[in-house]
Amino acid sequence: MMNMNSRIATDNRLPAELIDAVAAQSNLFIPLELGSFITALTVRFTDSLDAVLLYGSCLHSNCSLDEGIVDLYVLVNDYRKAYPQQRLLALFNGWLPPNVFYLEVTYQGKTLRAKYAVISTADFERGAQFWFHSYIWARFAQPSRLLFARDDAIRQRIYIAIAHSVVTFLKSGVPAIETGELSVEEIWARCLMLTYASELRAEQETRARHLAQTNLPVFTRWTQAASPMLTSLLLLQQQDGVYRCLTTPAMQRQAYWRWRLRRWQGRILSLLRLGKAVFTFVNGVEYAVWKIERHTGVRIEVTPMLRRHPILLGLVALRQLLRRGVLR
Repeated sequence: MMNMNSRIATDNRLPAELIDAVAAQSNLFIPLELGSFITALTVRFTDSLDAVLLYGSCLHSNCSLDEGIVDLYVLVNDYRKAYPQQRLLALFNGWLPPNVFYLEVTYQGKTLRAKYAVISTADFERGAQFWFHSYIWARFAQPSRLLFARDDAIRQRIYIAIAHSVVTFLKSGVPAIETGELSVEEIWARCLMLTYASELRAEQETRARHLAQTNLPVFTRWTQAASPMLTSLLLLQQQDGVYRCLTTPAMQRQAYWRWRLRRWQGRILSLLRLGKAVFTFVNGVEYAVWKIERHTGVRIEVTPMLRRHPILLGLVALRQLLRRGVLR
């Protein structure tokens, strides 16, 4: 493992302090049980596996690993190498990353469960810095853990991608906030609410505020470290983490339309990704229907036609959501 006392090299667009802060967070203690997932994924993806990241509710809530479902991101170096006998999965992954799968492992007699998303390292980097939609950069602007990296070069690429996620998250969210003095906690809570609204997600405002409060020391450090890239948006007023938002009405109007577009884009992409899940999950149709109902409250009947032609699920869900007014 890289010596954390040494300065991690950066690309010239990012503050080195931010990448150091991301690296420190990514390498905090992780339960030994998670090694069982790494072993299984190494067998599954062999020499195409670049890295494995832990993120999501089990990390943020410290839930028992044998009671919840662990959320993992699996980074691969090539989709065709990742699915040597499954060309369709490789095409799906390249067309609309990530692909999502379910995994069970056994550790000391306990069954551990995970949901893992597969994406190429290059797509992960692009998603963190360049994607219009918040799918990658909203998730990885929040604390995560690097469980496995093939080598130090991959490890450093991931640190840089996560640092870009923090910057992209703040550059995208802060322009939607009115001018005035706000705490780091309030800034992050508002930005998180914007990203939740851009997907078919069940999280409410209380969830965003809980995450902002729970991770406040991390978000405070990351915001300050990223501040050289945010000089047109945020001005530090007090050392305890109060910033002045330098937004203008024109910036807020532009941000409003961008987030409105992200909401439409995100809901359509979410339905398409759920449609893909019918091919990657056992009982995939039931999983996708359950996920839609959980996130929107709209129940879709699993008909014999839908079981025979699961690719139709996205169209059926879109029609139902439009009829119920969930998509407007």
